[in-house]
Amino acid sequence: MATHKILVIDDSRVIRNMVRDMLPKGNFEVLEAKDGVEGINTIHQEHPNLIMLDFLLPRMSGWEVFQEIQAKPNLRAPLVLMSGRKEEVTEKIQEPFEYFEFIEKPFEQRELVEAIKSAMVKFKKWPQPAMASAPAAGGATSSADVEALTKKIDKMQAEINMLKKQMAQILNFIKQKMR
Repeated sequence: MATHKILVIDDSRVIRNMVRDMLPKGNFEVLEAKDGVEGINTIHQEHPNLIMLDFLLPRMSGWEVFQEIQAKPNLRAPLVLMSGRKEEVTEKIQEPFEYFEFIEKPFEQRELVEAIKSAMVKFKKWPQPAMASAPAAGGATSSADVEALTKKIDKMQAEINMLKKQMAQILNFIKQKMR
């Protein structure tokens, strides 16, 4: 029985088959999803060890799948984003890609294997929220708790951004006075 699961989310059967054929033979199972909704459902059910995600998908885009994975740490796995147009990816996600790998279609087997290796390394750097490893005293964490914490994090990030902006303004003011 396969010990590792690789999920390929792409609306093109040709790409899904190509990825399956290019993967080195080993002790893993290749799962497939033809759109973002099916991909998210498969991630929830199967908890893959690696996700290969096309950026342009029907029903739920790769960007939306990526955002859901970002928002829910229990869905995370090493991630390789795939697209024939890198500029569409960089419009939404700024480089350098810190926690996942990107591969431009079409690609060769060597490029695919390197992207997977890189995604595995980058995944280890992905910050895990304290919440993911320490459930509430009651045992389980409710979605309301997670949502409340997410709102607090968003508020704190906005405050941090405001403080950074104020600090830059202060530094500019000091520089002007020192001239």
